Formats: sequence, structure tokens, C-alpha cells
Amino acid sequence: MKKFILTLWCASAAFAQAPAVDWDQQKSEILRHFRALLQIDTSNPPGNETQAVDYLKKVLEAEGIATKTFSIDPNRANLVARLKGNGSKRPLLIMAHTDVVRVQREKWPVDPFAAVIKDGYIWGRGTTDDKDKLVAVLMSMLFMKRSGAALDRDLILLAESGEEADPTGVGIRFMVENHFDEIDAEYALSEGPGALIENGRVTTVEVTTSEKIPRRVRLVASGTSGHGSIPREDNAVIHLSAAVNKVGTWETPMRLNDTTRTYFEKLAAISTPEKAARYNGLLDPRRSAAAQRYLAQYEPAHNSMLRTSVVPTMLRAGIGPNVIPSEAEASIDIRALPDEDTAQFIDAMKKVIGDPAVHIVPMPETRPAAPPSRRDNEMYRALEHAGNSVYPGSTTLPTMLTAATDMALLRAKGIQSYGIGPALTADDFANHSWHSDVERIPETSLYQFVEYTWRAVTEVAVAARK
Repeated sequence: MKKFILTLWCASAAFAQAPAVDWDQQKSEILRHFRALLQIDTSNPPGNETQAVDYLKKVLEAEGIATKTFSIDPNRANLVARLKGNGSKRPLLIMAHTDVVRVQREKWPVDPFAAVIKDGYIWGRGTTDDKDKLVAVLMSMLFMKRSGAALDRDLILLAESGEEADPTGVGIRFMVENHFDEIDAEYALSEGPGALIENGRVTTVEVTTSEKIPRRVRLVASGTSGHGSIPREDNAVIHLSAAVNKVGTWETPMRLNDTTRTYFEKLAAISTPEKAARYNGLLDPRRSAAAQRYLAQYEPAHNSMLRTSVVPTMLRAGIGPNVIPSEAEASIDIRALPDEDTAQFIDAMKKVIGDPAVHIVPMPETRPAAPPSRRDNEMYRALEHAGNSVYPGSTTLPTMLTAATDMALLRAKGIQSYGIGPALTADDFANHSWHSDVERIPETSLYQFVEYTWRAVTEVAVAARK
């Protein structure tokens, strides 16, 4: 049995008797498991997530934690592990996906699957999406088991496959539709943007309580085919190009919801006077247009939080440079606000395009709409407490994620779900994070994130002091 030093702490009589960890002593084990998971190539496609599941299964079962695996494809398994509580409260689900996006190796200064430690960073595909969360939930299970702490609720770990834009439904959709009883919970923790490092300290900790919903469409333009030497007014490429320009430059209406309104209010309260005036000005009719234009140019992620976004991403037309095609199409990535009426939005898009030669074809929906998770419960408060403990002086911000995660399927089932992540600089968020050409995480941020996760988990799961 590995040496594991525990002390008991209790911030107040209201807190649970939560076992605390000697974090300096645990760094080597955290790093060992993290690097081992990074070195397993689970690029999707093809995934091969069972290799990561086999590693997790071996580690968990060596500690006496029983596991189960579920799969459609034997190469793409999902793993569930459970620590039993006394049942006085409903379970807490802690989850992470095991697949990663593919790499272009020529873009990497190091081997993307070697988990190289260099310049204070751990480099590798999956360092922020999503094997940092995977090691955090793994260590939470191991620490909890070793502590012997009494639990008020079951603690469930889910390592799921196929999150990365996978249409096959081998992961969370399969688990929700076929094995929901194995993961049903009151609360869930999964991936989110995390904390921001500014001037060497963490200033904000984002917790996603909601997310935009993918509602992708294709624009399909039709015309007469023919020889490229004879111009035609019904050229499908010309009609498509005009339509793409119209929807790509369409400023959809700004609409704040409870999450985003609170986010900008709290962000303004801790920002410089210039930034605060801009964020507060979003709801001022005299200043809103200028504030929105600034965000669109300089803070595009914030601009996306204001509205349903419409972004052209792919074009397809023609078979040769001298052939006018009879059809041309564009893929449009619509990220809808959670309460957006899709049918009404597409009708509005048709009016913006204003061309009967261009048809809007909806693509299959991958995630359901769901109400935001609440902020007036013990899970959100525990995340605030964890942020205050691990990142002193920081502010926790409820956030609507502009991307999409598998928590959408959990929220639709009534599970209050929250997205969390490690601390990164603005440069690392922009250039070395999710789906970037090169992915990396500060080594210190990894240890802090594991501690942050552990603190939130113990506050909610460990039995309250009598």
C-alpha cells in the first residue's frame, strides 16, 4: 500500500469531516498517472479508448475499487467505478472522456504522445482536453478510498469514450440510453474552461453551468452545370458565396440569460474601470452597440456568449477548374443559446439569405437543449469554496460555455452538472488548449486542479460531522 498521509480538517461545523491530502507527497503519483494516460494514443478517430480504460481498471482495482465496463465496440469501452455511501443523499458523478482529437505531428515541437516535461509545462495531446480531468477524477477516487472516509452519497467515476464530435454514440449517449442507472446522480462534474492566470496569479475560476447547443446546417445552392467558358447567372458557386457572406456577417440579436448576466456583472466588479464600463454597458442602450463591436473584435469568446453564433466552416463545390457545378454547399456551425427556437432561427436565416436558389438543410442534432444548472446548491458552493482555498483571492464566475460537452445529455436528464478545468494563462487558452495545434499545461496547474477537484468532491460527498 502506497504511503498516504492524511489529516483531518474542518473549516466550520457546517462542513463535512473531509480528509486532507499531503499534496507535496502526492505530486509524483499524480504526474505518473497523468503521463501514462497521455502516452496512450486515444486519437478519435479511431479512438481505441479501451486502452485507457484498461489502465484505469488496473489502477482502481489494485486499490480495491470495483469497476464495470460497457461498450458497443470492444475497442471503445466506457468504465464505471463506484464508492458506496450511506445513501442519505443521491450520488455524485465525476467524469471525463478518454478520447482526444487527432494531431498534425509536424506542428508539434515534441512528440505529442510522449508527455514531455519542458519549460515548466507538460506537453501532449489531451493535457487540457481531457486527460487532466481524467487524472483528477481518478485521484479523487483513489484518495477517497485510501482515506476510509464515510460518505453520505455514492461517488461514481465515469471514463467515457467518444466525446470529441463523435457521431457513433459510443460514449455518454450509449450510457444514458442503455445504462443510466449506473451513472444516475444528483450532481456531476466534468470539463470546463477552468481558471485564468494573470500576472502570475489566478484571478477568476470559471464554472460552467450552461452551454450553447450545436445546431449545424448545410447551405445548398443549385444551378445549371456547364462549361466554365460560358458564364451563367444561376452559377451555384456565386449564389452560395453570397449566402455564406450574408450569414457569416449576420449580427444575430444579443440576448443575455441568467448565467451570462451574472457572469458579466461579476466580471465587471473585478475588472479595470475601462473594462467594467464596457461589460456594464452591454445593457445600456446608449453604449451597447459600441461594447458589442469591441467584444466582436477583441474578445470574440465574450461576443459569442452574447448571442447565437453563425460561423461558416466548410465549402464544397465542383469537379474541375473549367466546370460550372450544378450544386455547391457550405457547412455552417450554429451554436445556439440554450433557449433558442431552432425553427424560428432558421426562418430568420432564410430571410437574411433571401435567395430561393439556396436551401438550408439541418444536420442531425448531437446534443439536447437543457436548462442551466443551479447556483444555489451545495455543489456550486463547494466549487466556490474550493476555488477560494486553492486559488486565494480569485473570483468564481458562473459561465455559459460557447462550445459543447457531454454534460448536455446529463442536464437534460435532470443532473445538475458543472464544468471545471485547470488554471491557464490567456495565451495558453488561446494557443495551447482544447483542439489547438499544440496542447500543454503548466505542471503546477495540474497539481492545483487535482486538489481543486478533490476539495469540491469531499465537501459534497463526505458525511457531515455529527
